[in-house]
Amino acid sequence: MGQLQRLAIAPTQLHNKQILLANEQQHYLHRVLRLREGDRFIAMDGTGNSWLAVLSGNYAQILESIVVESELKVAVNLILALPKGNGFDEVVRCCTEIGVSCIMPVLSDRTLLQPSPQKLERWRRIAKEAAEQSERSLIPTVLEPVPLHQALAAATSKNLYFCVARRNCPHLKTVLALATATEITIAIGPEGGWTTPEIEEAREAGFQLVSLGRRVLRAVTAPIVAMSLVSAAFDG
Repeated sequence: MGQLQRLAIAPTQLHNKQILLANEQQHYLHRVLRLREGDRFIAMDGTGNSWLAVLSGNYAQILESIVVESELKVAVNLILALPKGNGFDEVVRCCTEIGVSCIMPVLSDRTLLQPSPQKLERWRRIAKEAAEQSERSLIPTVLEPVPLHQALAAATSKNLYFCVARRNCPHLKTVLALATATEITIAIGPEGGWTTPEIEEAREAGFQLVSLGRRVLRAVTAPIVAMSLVSAAFDG
């Protein structure tokens, strides 16, 4: 089962144990993956449901429901200040592979550009492709960018961590080792870090200040480091 290719589908494509394949999905299965009529693959709806399916023209027949146990034992929400350039593409891809549940892009005091709707669709496509590649059963949610204060107010998990540099704060690895959470939220800043007012706002919202180490990490490196620490604490 582990060698079969994955394909993410929308729940609306499923009818009477058949999956109606969109044109781009047919192209992906036939032309990119080189599957033929009668070949099997795993279909996933991105919400935890997976099926063994067999390819048949422009549709696939479901053979059976299967259990894919590839998720972390904790749901991870990442609040991420948008970096400059296209670095967020790689952040979405890598964090999806490691196991993030929800990515919440935010506009901080040091955010330079407002992303376009096309960027958001691109990030969601990257998350879907990365979930397929890494054999996950869930596709992370990528939310629309909002101001930081709005994301802080929306954080509902009991374990809230706000990553800062150049401060004497406990390491994220240390606080995760003590956590018994089923859901955590981690906020990571932009180039130049969070401003002092943003840090105070996070404290008032119930976030604990934490460190990712003695070195100052790039905005595209820090989320990957944070997710790696979470994976080490909650995977397996």
